[in-house]
Amino acid sequence: MPAFAGKRVLVTGAASGIGRLMSERFAAGGAEMVLWDLDAGILEGFAAALAAAGHRAHHYACDVSDRRAVSATAARVLAEAGPVDVLVNNAGIVSGKPLLEADDDAIERTLAVNTLALFWTTRAFLPAMIARGTGHVVTIASAGGICGTARLVDYCASKFAAMGFDDSLRLELARLGHRDIRTTVVCPFYIRTGMFHGVQTRVPWLLPILEPEYAADRIVDAVRRRRRRLVMPRFVLGVYAARLLPVPAFDALMHWLGVSRSMDEFTGRASSGPDRS
Repeated sequence: MPAFAGKRVLVTGAASGIGRLMSERFAAGGAEMVLWDLDAGILEGFAAALAAAGHRAHHYACDVSDRRAVSATAARVLAEAGPVDVLVNNAGIVSGKPLLEADDDAIERTLAVNTLALFWTTRAFLPAMIARGTGHVVTIASAGGICGTARLVDYCASKFAAMGFDDSLRLELARLGHRDIRTTVVCPFYIRTGMFHGVQTRVPWLLPILEPEYAADRIVDAVRRRRRRLVMPRFVLGVYAARLLPVPAFDALMHWLGVSRSMDEFTGRASSGPDRS
């Protein structure tokens, strides 16, 4: 039996990038897909492509940073498609500018999409999971939620918050007796999508820029296996231990690894606004 047969999986930021690749893999695994994205046109075409391939797919244009839009769209999903088994909070945004060069609206937008949206979507779908006694909330965070870097002050802050969101939600669900509702946090290093075009790595044998297909395969497999945490590559796990070092030593290590210079050549997608996943 396919791994996700009989499951309804909702992916935010599903129209492009890693969200699209994950959605294709969930669908191939038998899932009924619920696709959310801000770009209604691309989303509709993707949903049609999945349907043409024999998969069930619902699509909803939604700005996940708008809590009222999330609430209204979630109500439509529950009424039209039914309760969600797996919620993948994937939508993300990056401006890639130094703190003093990022404008106020861009900073607020980064936190709204990368952090606050986690609250709005999870609050919208978690009650039905609790009522059914089953569910899975997946948070696509980042290695930038484990270690900060230059030109990503707002992005890393938002992903540190995403890590705290997952940690606290996991413990809260257990404390309230909802142990059958799983959480998974995903912390990848840079993925070779347009969102992070131009980023560099000094030590690719330790910190490779991840291929999107590989990342999507690993994430979907982690969800299938109900893993609590996925860090890619595994070397990033060493950051946890490195944090025990004195701050100057830790900073020197990050400088030697090239982490603090990894965004120097960043360009992102060719667009006028912040880049989305």
